[in-house]
Amino acid sequence: MLLSPKNIAIVGSGLAAITCARTLVQAGHSVTLFEKSRGVGGRMSTRNSPFGTFDHGAQYFTVRDPRFVQALETTPKVCRPWSANMVQVLDERGRVAAAGLPAREPHWVAKPGMNALAKAWAAPLADCLMLETRVTHIETDALDKAQWQLRTVGADDSSHVYAGFDAVLLAVPSPQALELLATVPKTRQPTQATMKKLEQVTVAPCWTLMLAFPQAVQPGLTTLGPQWNAARSTHHRIAWLARESSKPGRGMIERWTVQASAQWSQEHVNDSKDRIEGKLIKAFSEVTGIRAEPSHVESHRWLYAKTVQPLGQSHIWSAKTGLGVCGDWCLGHRVENAFVSGLELALAVA
Repeated sequence: MLLSPKNIAIVGSGLAAITCARTLVQAGHSVTLFEKSRGVGGRMSTRNSPFGTFDHGAQYFTVRDPRFVQALETTPKVCRPWSANMVQVLDERGRVAAAGLPAREPHWVAKPGMNALAKAWAAPLADCLMLETRVTHIETDALDKAQWQLRTVGADDSSHVYAGFDAVLLAVPSPQALELLATVPKTRQPTQATMKKLEQVTVAPCWTLMLAFPQAVQPGLTTLGPQWNAARSTHHRIAWLARESSKPGRGMIERWTVQASAQWSQEHVNDSKDRIEGKLIKAFSEVTGIRAEPSHVESHRWLYAKTVQPLGQSHIWSAKTGLGVCGDWCLGHRVENAFVSGLELALAVA
């Protein structure tokens, strides 16, 4: 029996946040998650379209930590291995360096979309999940100076204050964590050393393009373009391409997700979607040889996508202030980094 259960607020609902929340609830604590979007998952996202789904965030994940293995076993029907048939594309002409080589370690995906894992793990937390609720300020509780309250804005611009929290844990990108920590009263803010560590984290943006070619689903024609299903690219605009229809549990209509390089995304971070889509479609054609006109074109800008300079530790937690931070960017940019970060922050708090 837990001697002193805490009331804990978690900002965010990506895999780090959900892992943290699940662990704390299992330990006997009370948890409330605040998420500004309409659904959970963060960058483990899936976009619906008339032609099927796109994993426009994380493309797959690997499993190395035994604790991650154990956690995945709680939802055994959700994840499947993906035989990606991955290659390395050398240049704008689509020349391949190594075709058909087996992946160095198994690639896993959730089905029917990458967001399925986050949804499955978040299902038991439904009663404590506040969607479309953006936290704007972290304040000292008006009734108990030892506790915290959160000021929020809803989808309809309504404001609300949630109070009575013993701890506030931020499971959001590092720039957003810094913005929220700046709202904390000066007498209760993290140390300058902690803030400096957070400021040194660097996360690059990523433009993602989604294309569908339903004309490929015809007798005798199942795919367009290359025989490979995924590629890391050295094209100056593109870093990654994946044939979505090759993933287990997806529809058969030919669909591609294209992720721009970090440098190109940064250089064009404020460009219009029309301009981005035009440039990336041209690059996609150069790399894959697919010249057909897509029936569906969509793009998404991730402002905080790939960690360039991580924090270098799994989390930050101050028992004195009751403030903590976690996220994949603490350790890297892999899905498993998010899991480990959220788990270890929860263990520190519990």
